[in-house]
Amino acid sequence: MKSELIVDVQPQEVSIALTEEGRLVSLQKESRNLAYAVGDIYLAKVKKLMPGLNAAFVNVGYEKDAFLHYLDLGPHFSSYSEFLKQLLDDPKAPMPQLQKMKLLPDIDKHGTVTEQLTAGRELLVQIVKEPISSKGPRLTTEISFTGRYMVLIPFSTKISISQKIKTSAEKLRLRHLVESIRPKNFGVIIRTSAEGKSVAELNHEMQTLRKCWEETVAKARTAPVPSLIFEEESRIVGVLRDVFSPSFESIQVNDAEAYAQIQKYVSLIAPEKKEIVNLYTKDTPIFDHFNITKQIKSSFGKTVSFKQGAYIIIEHTEALHVIDVNSGNRAKAGNDQETNALEVNLRAADEIARQLRLRDMGGIIVIDFIDMNKAEHRQALYDHMRQIMANDRARHNILPLSKFGLMQITRQRVRPALDIVTAETCPSCYGKGEVQPSLLFTDTLREKLGYLIQDLKVKDFVLYVHPFVEAYLKKGLLSLYRRWKLELGSKFKIVADQSLAYLQYRVLDSAHNEIDLKEEKDLDKSSSEKTKSKAKNRVNQTDSADNND
Repeated sequence: MKSELIVDVQPQEVSIALTEEGRLVSLQKESRNLAYAVGDIYLAKVKKLMPGLNAAFVNVGYEKDAFLHYLDLGPHFSSYSEFLKQLLDDPKAPMPQLQKMKLLPDIDKHGTVTEQLTAGRELLVQIVKEPISSKGPRLTTEISFTGRYMVLIPFSTKISISQKIKTSAEKLRLRHLVESIRPKNFGVIIRTSAEGKSVAELNHEMQTLRKCWEETVAKARTAPVPSLIFEEESRIVGVLRDVFSPSFESIQVNDAEAYAQIQKYVSLIAPEKKEIVNLYTKDTPIFDHFNITKQIKSSFGKTVSFKQGAYIIIEHTEALHVIDVNSGNRAKAGNDQETNALEVNLRAADEIARQLRLRDMGGIIVIDFIDMNKAEHRQALYDHMRQIMANDRARHNILPLSKFGLMQITRQRVRPALDIVTAETCPSCYGKGEVQPSLLFTDTLREKLGYLIQDLKVKDFVLYVHPFVEAYLKKGLLSLYRRWKLELGSKFKIVADQSLAYLQYRVLDSAHNEIDLKEEKDLDKSSSEKTKSKAKNRVNQTDSADNND
């Protein structure tokens, strides 16, 4: 299957789209100043214990305290506590070495948080779930460091192997290799991508992850509380680490710095594939060029059409996600009702599996399929859903259809579901219902360009407008675009941007920084106020002169 990764880097946000055979299957949008990402490690302080929840609230610097449940302390908490005590109690003492420690017995999994923690205690914690809605991050003290081929877990001795590696001989080979290079008192989870790798490749990553651990504990010794002491590598590289596959045919990125990061990472893990990383330099937005914007607009609405008029309706609630399947125009098909229902349900299952990955929907998902009377058809639908969900990296569980025709799915929730509003608010009236005459929009653009070129002295820039507006401005041999360039004496460009609303526009300079033209409105407003003030002064002077007479 042909896979492509398209990375759109903007000043405030990074968007990462994964396509399979040109079809969008995964989209991640991350703020560039986002804090509390999954995998980040903090030196934090226990704020208060909650015996009723068997948990503690921990201060990691977030506006809402983070949540640490007793079960998230992990079985090796006694060894962890002893190491942390040696690390933090006396900063001048020699650095404790985990490999030289004797691991203590596991804690009781049925114990209570008050037996292990006290308010004010300092802990080394890792984010396992980002803040969602009004909740703070969820934490664990089972620290782990994730690489391409393995996950390194301090205070453990266990070696686990991905269930997706099916060959017993390969499992045995990997277990022996990792056992021979594993540092003492470190556990390892062998990932699917380790299949077929040599001992040199595995050992190189093992040493890299071990170095991350050593740097983290060294930083924790001198850091203030609370503070971030280990940050997951850039989100772009993190996504690439999890989704990279030999089937990738290209990785397109529109930012030079991100391009260098990705090329460096691909060169490390798959040197033969480094040529697939390409720097996109065209003026057309990268998501428009690769048809991502249009797919986002058609895939993230409340209603999603998929096959010959059939569609699904997706609703989100606080507790769960609800999906309703409708046959639409398919009801007019010539097949009998039962066969038609099965066909629609199977195609709906394909689209729903894609939507779960695309929106990163987690928690409980309830699907109301079209009713089917035959048991073999209900079983066929259940088997089909399990088969197409097998490629989903998030942990999930699927139940057979109930007597009411409902299918229930639970899916791992790590971060908030991606909810993109596809309806566009009018950029002229902001939803009030009255807009400026669209016929005058070109006059407005001409005034803005004049202000930009003649007053702000900006000559090299790109004006992005809606595709319909761009087509109108460039229509004809002597188009408005050509006339404006001649009148203003500038070589600016006008480019279509599918993400913009009809009467919306934006301007980027040669360094791809957005130019805010609101200053002109403020300028007009202030000059208008000055004019009014001058007129008022004249009236006052006239009145004063009349009174003197």
